[in-house]
Amino acid sequence: MIDQQLILDKSQENYAEVLELRRHLHQNPELSFQEFKTTSLLFERLSKLGLDSLTKIDDIGIIGEIEGEGEGKTILLRADTDALPIQELNQVDYASENNGVMHACGHDAHSAMLYGVVRILADVRKSFPGKIRFVFQPAEERIPGGAELMIKHKVLEGVDLAIGQHVMPSIPSGKFGICSGQFMASSDEFYIKIIGKGGHGAMPEKCIDPVLIGSHFITAAQQLVSRYASPKTPSVLTFGRFEGLGAPNVIPDFVKLEGTFRTLDEQWREEAIKKVVTLCESLTKAMGGKCEIEVKRGYPYLHNDEKLFSRSLDHLQSFVGEENVLLPGIWMAAEDFARYSHEIPSLFYLLGVGNASLGISSDLHTPTFNIDEEALKTGMGAMAWMAVNELKSSES
Repeated sequence: MIDQQLILDKSQENYAEVLELRRHLHQNPELSFQEFKTTSLLFERLSKLGLDSLTKIDDIGIIGEIEGEGEGKTILLRADTDALPIQELNQVDYASENNGVMHACGHDAHSAMLYGVVRILADVRKSFPGKIRFVFQPAEERIPGGAELMIKHKVLEGVDLAIGQHVMPSIPSGKFGICSGQFMASSDEFYIKIIGKGGHGAMPEKCIDPVLIGSHFITAAQQLVSRYASPKTPSVLTFGRFEGLGAPNVIPDFVKLEGTFRTLDEQWREEAIKKVVTLCESLTKAMGGKCEIEVKRGYPYLHNDEKLFSRSLDHLQSFVGEENVLLPGIWMAAEDFARYSHEIPSLFYLLGVGNASLGISSDLHTPTFNIDEEALKTGMGAMAWMAVNELKSSES
């Protein structure tokens, strides 16, 4: 019989190795689609656990299985493995040794915890029915994302439901955040070149100023969201790059813009992208310039299955107490776990890793991001507990 105390004991038993693994991964981060050493290390450790199957995917991903006793559901547990192009500023012994690359989004923790979950479930496999499939997935941070690669390799074939987690520094360590239905946003990217005619800044009448055109475009593009989207539909359009390599007295020939659009409505997503493209082309033409625009399609919005949410809420509350499970609402970040959620019933939840008393409060994707490592224990225990309870449930 698997009870809560057994999972807690197993989590404590595996904590030292999970902690060491997290620090090793943090110290040796790899960018999206380049996770070769990370995958090799994880595969080596997993191969010692006597698993029922274990397969490398293109040397940057791993799919494995643990078979329980008797027929039952198949549950997918997922972690991501890639890092970000950020220079770490943390003064810790395990700081990144790869210049300009950092685990600033916690994927080192995700991978280490899933390894711990696999260890736990492999030890107790004779006490649950069905099957656990687990995936260490590359390239969550870069479109088109590693989930698409794994789906092509049939990771969802025969799977009844999927569970994933993400660390969150704004939630205190040891607490969880969970949301029903729409949870995270879709994400698409715009790469725009506005071409004018450069020249002397003192003679603008002889030029077609792409800086001016780009400024008008950005202002007008914001009105697409405020005037065309329903106020009930969360939408974010942000341009984070505007590059014009002129000078104080030089109007450049062209400028480059890069931006992202996020929403929780797939129909509006399609309409908005078309409107941005049309606006860019028509406005630049009206002002005498030309527009080259590339749209990189990213992830759909992430949907948490309502029935799975309800059961998982009960499982989390029974594991850490009702007071430690929060209902944070939607989050406009994007996550390629969303691809799984559009194929099978799925749940993606947040694990608190913040601890102000230890000075751990920096946001995700910042050079000082870190976690309260005690949360690793809670995180792997909770995921294992949720998995075994789902396997025992007749619902799907």
